[in-house]
Amino acid sequence: MMKNVYSVGQVNAYIKNMFTQDFMMNRIYVKGEVSNCKYHTSGHIYFTLKDGTSALNAVLFAGNRKGLAFPMKNGDDVIVLGSVSVYERDGKYQLYAQEILLDGAGLLYQRFEALKQELEEMGMFAEEYKQPIPKYIKTLGIVTAPTGAAIRDIQNISSRRNPYVQAILYPALVQGEGAAASIVNGIHALEQLGVDVMIVGRGGGSMEDLWAFNEEAVARAIFECSVPVISAVGHETDITIADYVADLRAPTPSAAAELAVYDVRQLQGQLLTVQMELNRRISEKLERCREKLGQFERDLRLLSPASQINEKRQAAADLEDRLQIMMEQRLTEARHQLELYAGKLDALSPAKKLSQGYAFIADSMGRGVSDVANLQQGDFLQVHMRNGRVKAQVCEIERTR
Repeated sequence: MMKNVYSVGQVNAYIKNMFTQDFMMNRIYVKGEVSNCKYHTSGHIYFTLKDGTSALNAVLFAGNRKGLAFPMKNGDDVIVLGSVSVYERDGKYQLYAQEILLDGAGLLYQRFEALKQELEEMGMFAEEYKQPIPKYIKTLGIVTAPTGAAIRDIQNISSRRNPYVQAILYPALVQGEGAAASIVNGIHALEQLGVDVMIVGRGGGSMEDLWAFNEEAVARAIFECSVPVISAVGHETDITIADYVADLRAPTPSAAAELAVYDVRQLQGQLLTVQMELNRRISEKLERCREKLGQFERDLRLLSPASQINEKRQAAADLEDRLQIMMEQRLTEARHQLELYAGKLDALSPAKKLSQGYAFIADSMGRGVSDVANLQQGDFLQVHMRNGRVKAQVCEIERTR
């Protein structure tokens, strides 16, 4: 009869207990390449770590997803922090991941993302802290290596666009040990010198080559600098922390020089255009003033005493002419009326009646007599005729009906 026979579950539980009691297996870093990476709908991530000789199953539960700061995929070289234990149901041991870091260049990328998120949360990328780049500058500060394409490009473009701008170079280390401190010293030195704007950058390279511009010390020096800073690190596709913090990012050092230094030829053209426009407006203004002055002169002539006297004289002459015409009209009308009255008077004139054979009889007092009832026999009468007067006495009165 066999002794010490165990069930499968007992064996698996025993092995699991062995892993649990092993301190190293409870917190272990395992390095390898990711394969068979599967994102489960539950939020868990199942994958395999492998190297040139072996493979290890692993799982990152959904509750630990905050320990993964990048989108993990097959082929990634990673370092996994976790514990090794046994899944009793299947009798398989696996790595239960708690935190996953990219290895090598990937680790740099993760450090980059972590610092970027930290500085962004602090507000160092906020637009309200960005200083405007002055349009017209006299001095340009440059923090870069004294040799290489970057400084040549900046100097060539700056001198071509405006030879009157003074370019001041701070020769800094831009790669390797001490590069970040050298860049920070250059920013402080040019700030104290009082340049108008500053270009901080270098030519292209790998992420490791550009890493000095991802250091927090450089980012803080740029953020705290009172002089506007243009970052110009690498090629157009290269992005560093310095680009996010700087007041303006240029895709290349050449572009930074174009953004910092105004084109004096373009400015001269603009000034010529402004001068021509100013001359045109001055000419128009002078012409309007001449027209207004001419109008004032005409108004002054009209309002002058001599002009007023002439105008009054003309008005008096016009009134005189009108009065003369009105007087002649009135005289003509009066003559015509007089003629009418004369005609009527002539028709009623006693002299005319007398000339026609009639006589006018008056009493002794010269009063006209037209009724025999006013006479008595013996009254003296005066008979007026055309060419004389006769005195008579009433001898007899004969009445008619």
